[in-house]
Amino acid sequence: MEHSNPILMGNDSPQKFITIGEVMLRLTPPNYEKIRMASSFEASYGGSEANIALALANLGVDSTFFSVVPNNSLGKSAVRMLRSNDVHCTPMILSTKEETPTHRLGTYYLETGYGIRPSKVIYDRMHSAITEYDLTKVDLDELFDGFDWLHLSGITPALNKKLCGFHPALPARAAKEKGLTVSFDGNFRSTLWSWEEARDYCTQCLPYVDVLFGIEPYHLWKDDEDHSKGDWKDGVPLQPSYEQEDEIFQHFIDRYPNLKCIARHVRYVHSGSENSLKAFMWYEGHTFSSPSSTPSTFWTASAAATSFASGLIYAMMHDYKPMDMVNFAVASSAIKHTPSTATPTLPTTSRASAT
Repeated sequence: MEHSNPILMGNDSPQKFITIGEVMLRLTPPNYEKIRMASSFEASYGGSEANIALALANLGVDSTFFSVVPNNSLGKSAVRMLRSNDVHCTPMILSTKEETPTHRLGTYYLETGYGIRPSKVIYDRMHSAITEYDLTKVDLDELFDGFDWLHLSGITPALNKKLCGFHPALPARAAKEKGLTVSFDGNFRSTLWSWEEARDYCTQCLPYVDVLFGIEPYHLWKDDEDHSKGDWKDGVPLQPSYEQEDEIFQHFIDRYPNLKCIARHVRYVHSGSENSLKAFMWYEGHTFSSPSSTPSTFWTASAAATSFASGLIYAMMHDYKPMDMVNFAVASSAIKHTPSTATPTLPTTSRASAT
């Protein structure tokens, strides 16, 4: 399908991108209020994969989002928001009540933290349209036709594990057979499934992945025959040293030589509203580490991880040098902390490049 993005200003997008996931209504109390005390909520739309599609579209990439939303005012409003940000929604399914009996759009409530009070998220996404729709009816070969890059996450299978026909390994494998670059983010959500379930599912995707975000939730056994010997990642802190991260990356590459890039961003929390960021990335045989960003007062951390992912995807599409890739990704994440909406804010490449 032919697409047009006015942000390209006459230049062609180097690659055509597609991602699969859920878009949700986000309700947030204004002015850092707590949910239990709020008398009003600000409405916007978001979701991990939708945020990545939107961020890349804002950077001028030909970006498409596939999901299922109910054919009602809420579902149409979510599609309108995506289209207003130059995300192509042609493949999206607006389901009927027969196809998705509960006929609802997933919702989440975000209570923005401040100072010593952390942010809080409450999900209300059970029986949303994408969890009830029979995704096995989707023709993956047709869906991926004409695209160059597919991004997946562990959230979609967690939403409805009964949809075995749409296990993430299947779209990843179908995309690889068509020659697409496949990126994957495990994106563990404890409210959707257990840690072991997530590890079991997401590990099956790794043989088909080119670009991996994060080092969890995946099994990386020291001995596949004797799991009592533990996982190579056991004991690695949330804020690892360069040497610790490099060792873990090497174990991933030894086990999955198909991986072309592994990246993770690390957050240093100084308070509920002040963070600094850095990242590690394995690429072309070497591990790179970005400088830590200056501690800054951030408005919200919502969608910051997806902005990191979209920043790295953009940099890889445009053949940035390795250090520029990881720095651009961190800068993209840092910029995302500044607005109060779930929508990623990546208005210019020059701003994000100033690392």
